[in-house]
Amino acid sequence: MFSAIRSAARARTSLSLRTAKSSSFMWRTLVTTRYTKEHEAVAFDEETGVGTVSITEHAQQSLGDVVFVELPVVGSEVGRGDQIGAIESVKAASDIYAPVSGKVLEVNERLSNEPGLLNRSPEHDGWLCKIKLAEPSEMTKLLTAEGYKEACES
Repeated sequence: MFSAIRSAARARTSLSLRTAKSSSFMWRTLVTTRYTKEHEAVAFDEETGVGTVSITEHAQQSLGDVVFVELPVVGSEVGRGDQIGAIESVKAASDIYAPVSGKVLEVNERLSNEPGLLNRSPEHDGWLCKIKLAEPSEMTKLLTAEGYKEACES
């Protein structure tokens, strides 16, 4: 009897694994990350037209321990290069500039209570805001990962 139960459990597990594996390919989207010389990054999802703005690892290392983050207002229209916020650390204060033009859809509210997220995970959990790009072609004007690395080294 126990062998029948084990066989049934294996069959169910095997079926769910196959389903999960095959369905993961249907939701794949292309996300491109580009950078500015001012150490902002934007991860652009081509399917939704939304860019997630963050600071780079290099920027957070230069700033030191972040103690305060000012973010843009949800719904505001921003132009490429506009100041959209500021970051204060124990070492310095730095403005945040919009790497692209568009409408601010969302801000990372966690940064209000946990500004240290920028130090722990600047390009992932510590993202700043999400912008619906007005002109997706602006992404091509930003630096690739290789171009950003070269700019940091010079």
